[in-house]
Amino acid sequence: MIWKVALPMYNVSPRVQREYEAFLARLLTEADVREEVELLPAPDLPALWQRDDVLLTQTCGYPYMKSLRGTMTLLATPCFDFPGCKGSDYSSAIVTRADSGVNSLADAQGMIAAANDAQSNSGMNVLRHAVSLLARGGRFFDQVKWTGSHAASLRLVRDGEADIAAIDCVTYGYLKEEQPESVRGTKILQYSAQTPGLPLVASRTVPEELVGRLRNALLSPGPVLQSHMRALHIKSFVHCTEADYERILRMEAVAQAVGYPVLA
Repeated sequence: MIWKVALPMYNVSPRVQREYEAFLARLLTEADVREEVELLPAPDLPALWQRDDVLLTQTCGYPYMKSLRGTMTLLATPCFDFPGCKGSDYSSAIVTRADSGVNSLADAQGMIAAANDAQSNSGMNVLRHAVSLLARGGRFFDQVKWTGSHAASLRLVRDGEADIAAIDCVTYGYLKEEQPESVRGTKILQYSAQTPGLPLVASRTVPEELVGRLRNALLSPGPVLQSHMRALHIKSFVHCTEADYERILRMEAVAQAVGYPVLA
């Protein structure tokens, strides 16, 4: 079998993509992976998560908890140094236009939200949780526009086609560095509640011994791997368990309990 590897979810620019690919290459070296490995630079998600030949990739915690627990093995979760992150937890920057007059979540009632995907923790789940206690009759927004990516959601807000969006704070941090024009004219209204960040995962078919080598390389990186991590704003990795990720489902349960099961 030729193992597949991919880390596509934060590639907001060619430079960031190159850094993640360099990180991957060094990780495989430090984990002493001798099997044949193929890098997938732009894989189809979520189809990739269902494959049995995935040695290492990343996923969002929400689809992991909803449908991937029997398919993927948790390897480790990165600890970023961007605002909105604390340890292996991350949050979403809830953004509006700087001149929108929106100064609280309550001010956004009846407005247009942009969200990347209905299966996204950072774009959908945390925003649903944030406004759930303010919703009436199962609705808070006049409309939700599904955009396909955090960058696209931010662009709609910046250009006045949407009023508010929840943007993964790591994506926001990368965009602010790589494409500063993408955040101009916007402001962070607040950060969402925190949950464990995007985990690195492996297919359940990956042998336990190989999983262990990958996890150990992430948890105890050598100097070269650490230099690649610093370039990506990763301070360290920790091993989060399924129990840690249960917080994501608890946020969903809060919204459901108050009659707000769908972001609307």
